[in-house]
Amino acid sequence: MSSRTLISLCRGNSSAFSSGRRTLATVRETSTTYIPSSQVPISHQTHQKPIPKPKLLTSIILNRAPILTPTPTPFERAYYAYQARLRRALSNPFPYDFYFKQGSILETRFTLEERKRERIAFGREFGIADDLDKEKAAANRAAVEQLAEQEGESEEMMARVHPSDEARDYKSLDRKGKRNLYLLLQENEGTWRFPEGNVKKGELLHQAAQRDLLAECGEYMDTWIVSRNPIGHYRPPRKAPLAGKPQPEEVAFFYKAHILAGQARPNPETVKDFAWLTKQEVESRVSEYYWHGVKDILSDH
Repeated sequence: MSSRTLISLCRGNSSAFSSGRRTLATVRETSTTYIPSSQVPISHQTHQKPIPKPKLLTSIILNRAPILTPTPTPFERAYYAYQARLRRALSNPFPYDFYFKQGSILETRFTLEERKRERIAFGREFGIADDLDKEKAAANRAAVEQLAEQEGESEEMMARVHPSDEARDYKSLDRKGKRNLYLLLQENEGTWRFPEGNVKKGELLHQAAQRDLLAECGEYMDTWIVSRNPIGHYRPPRKAPLAGKPQPEEVAFFYKAHILAGQARPNPETVKDFAWLTKQEVESRVSEYYWHGVKDILSDH
């Protein structure tokens, strides 16, 4: 191929490339350009309703701690008995002759109590030979009982079942002594909930929680808010629009508190009734949606 032929081919290709570039430039020139929304006429702009800010609430989980130790399970009783046997088998004998006068009532009392503890640990037959002298054993027991009456130890212990449990008095703080109790309020509409209220502008959440608790439950009880930090939050279902305007979303922050003395006296204007309930009893009174929002905050025992 001659040089003239190559030059002619290159010139043809360059004209094609230049035409292609002109074509692309033409496409860019005819493309639509962005116009700011501020320059668009008002009649063509879409009108959007402003979304209201969320409404903050504070709610108090007011707890009455257990006042009785829980009843041990069979496994726990077996474990404690095994540990007691180990301690008695490995410990040194107690030098009671150093602490008690020989032949005194205190020495007799310690001997009888120690014998009971050993029988609990090692069995009922342990030390049975010491009780063969029945007259001496009866005299020792009579002396110990007399000493107990003088020191006021013969009083009966409080029953583990309170009369409020039998009467089903849900307003009593003495019921369910082995369980945690929580204060639940009933609104005038019939809905059960924990004490709650609004947060004022410029107010801290824990301050609003204390103020709302006093406003709803009265000043006739001594309470203590555990921390300034909430232990959980809850989002109620959004309310239906009112007069075409969307209602703000509500967010309730829960605070843990303990009652130390006194009793709740709710405000009759906003509260219809109140009750001290366990976790399972709370579930039976509140709505299902509310229960799923608070169940992980409450204690099972």
